[in-house]
Amino acid sequence: MKKRVVPMPQTRRRVRPAPPKRERNHSLHGVRHLALDMDGTIYSGGTLFAETLPFLDLLKRLGVGHTFLTNNSSKSARDYLTRLRRLGIAAEPGQLYTSTQAMIEHLRERHPAVRRLFILGTPSMIEEMAGAGFVSTADSAGDEPEAVVVGFDTTLCYARLCRAAWWVERGKPYFATHPDRVCPTDEPTVLVDCGAICAALKEATGRWPDVVLGKPDPCMIRGILCRHNLQPHNLAMVGDRLYTDMAMARRAGAVGVLVLTGETKAQEAQRAVPPPDLVVSGLAELGKQLRNARNRDDGK
Repeated sequence: MKKRVVPMPQTRRRVRPAPPKRERNHSLHGVRHLALDMDGTIYSGGTLFAETLPFLDLLKRLGVGHTFLTNNSSKSARDYLTRLRRLGIAAEPGQLYTSTQAMIEHLRERHPAVRRLFILGTPSMIEEMAGAGFVSTADSAGDEPEAVVVGFDTTLCYARLCRAAWWVERGKPYFATHPDRVCPTDEPTVLVDCGAICAALKEATGRWPDVVLGKPDPCMIRGILCRHNLQPHNLAMVGDRLYTDMAMARRAGAVGVLVLTGETKAQEAQRAVPPPDLVVSGLAELGKQLRNARNRDDGK
């Protein structure tokens, strides 16, 4: 059973009064594109949900586009495309956006002089960042980086964690790919994620990351709006987490659709303030509501 995840301190926001509740199908009117979370939304661990492929077929018939989003930085974009294709999902590079890609864009735009990084990440993540022009420094006090980057490192070893703490403690710029503390899985284990690694570094050094990217940072979906010439109300963010997926939709002005196939349970969704625009049991129910909204629009 998955544990409830508490957001990292820098992702907390002051609670505001809930906005007036929107009529459910009405919030889907005008939606032309979906930003689809992956873990907990279209699959869990290595298991593709039975409703995923029929849902994607329905989107094609309705003329609704989609982009896959994930905070999981343990795999490169190429790895994710390969995984999706093995699951039977024919996805193109332009249909995927990861927190590692967001990190690359952030460093290029906000820290253009930074190239040498101490990266707590998998070989796949390090390879992707190297392909973008960054240098991964060694686990050595003599190989000084310009910044520290922490991702979801499923290959984490104690020595590298200690070296990251060394550089963080010495004031190096410090960035995290995303805030998730655990990663959804269908296996009998808890997958310690990027946020939990950052929590360990906080206890050792007294510092949280200077910047945490990934969801709920709205930059994860602003690129989709530009790429497809969309207004925020044309985009629905579909995901299973309140504090990342739904928070990001709210910040970006997009429609937030919470699915109950991942982390968030129905009772938590009912208590959420502000509430998601729409709560559905899974992709099958969302498909029905999209079809009803489209039929209503066509009947005008």
